[in-house]
This record gives sequence, structure tokens and C-alpha cells, in this order.
Amino acid sequence: MNQLLEDLQKLIGHKFKKIDFLKQALIHRSSLNEHKEFTESNERYEFLGDAILETWVSDRLFKLFSKFDEGKLTNLRALIVCTDNLAKVSTDFNLGKFIFLSHGEENHGGRQNKSILADTFEAIVGAIYLDGGIKPTFKFLDIYLTDSINQFSAQKIYKDPKSIFQEIAQSIKGSTPKYKTLSESGPDHQKKFEVGVYVDDKLIATGMGNSKQRAQEAASISATKLFNKNN
Repeated sequence: MNQLLEDLQKLIGHKFKKIDFLKQALIHRSSLNEHKEFTESNERYEFLGDAILETWVSDRLFKLFSKFDEGKLTNLRALIVCTDNLAKVSTDFNLGKFIFLSHGEENHGGRQNKSILADTFEAIVGAIYLDGGIKPTFKFLDIYLTDSINQFSAQKIYKDPKSIFQEIAQSIKGSTPKYKTLSESGPDHQKKFEVGVYVDDKLIATGMGNSKQRAQEAASISATKLFNKNN
């Protein structure tokens, strides 16, 4: 374990004064039953890291894109912090290798699970902040997320899937889409959500995902395809 933590510190570019912060950030809730020495998962760290990540992205976008209005900034930020992008960035330093998982979660592909990777990335952000404050935290994010800002802005892709469908629905139907969770299944560490997207109280499409946000994104993508095909 000590060698793994040492390797990860080199990859993220931060030497922890208190290594327990990093260790805590890597504890997925599925591992609690198999590791009695673990008393808490990384979810509180994830909560903290999520807020810091939003602040970093907002700060960088505000300074870089002085001519963007609030809508463009919001949509670009949503793309950068979405599960898919954070999971992609996490693979750049093989984060999945370092996460503490149950055997069951690992056997079900947990080390490549996008939601787990994204959540753990946010937890690491929280851990760096607790250990060293905002400066090393922003340095870590500069290293691993600046390319995302450059790529998305260069492609001029500023809209997340939900925003795209909202514009289509408002243009064609004059209504704002609404999302409703239709079902939840699976154990806590392998939740699956089914979400429906409605326009004028009519179900347009459904989507599945391992979080409500991912399920909403999947539903909005399906709905956009249907509207584009039929209108």
C-alpha cells in the first residue's frame, strides 16, 4: 500500500504532509465491508472536491474567455466537469489502479467505471486541499484539466447534452424539458438509474446510467436524436 501511495503522489504532483488524506480519498464505499480498518468512504472528500473543482473551472473560464456570456461559460464548465471528462482525465494517470474497491466491484470492472473514476478524482481534489490548501490544489487541476479547456473551447463545443435538447424543445414545442427518475436498481455501490425526459408532460425518451446525472444525459441524447429525426 505504501508504494502505491508513493507512486500516486508522484503522478498527481503533490507530496502529502498527511498521507491519510490521500488514503481516505481512495476508499470507495464498496470496500468498507471487506476492510474493517476503513470506517468511512471517500464521499465527504468528493463533496468538498466537487465544490473546489467548480471554483477552479469558473475562475479559469472567466479569465480566459472575457467575451463569453454566462450561458456559454456555464455550458463549457459543464462539459469540463462532467463524468465522462473527469473519467477520461483520470485514465491519464491510471487512477483506477489505486482505488480501494471490494472484490465484487473490481470483478465488475470498477477500476474502469466512469462514475467511480470521476468521483475519486473529485475526492483527490478535496484531499489535496485539506493537506495543502488552494494553491497546490489549483496546480493539480492546472496540470490535468487545462487541456480539457483548450480542447473543448477550440472545438467550440459549449453545450452539454441537456442544454442542447432544452434549446431544441423550446424551439419546437415552446416548453422546457423536465426529468423524472423512473427506477433505481442494484446495491448501493452499483446503482443503476432510469430517467425519463418529458416535454409538456409527455415522455419523450429514457436513459440509463450509474448516476442520475448520467441517466439524464443519456435520456437527453436519445430525445435529441428523436426530435431531429421527426422534425
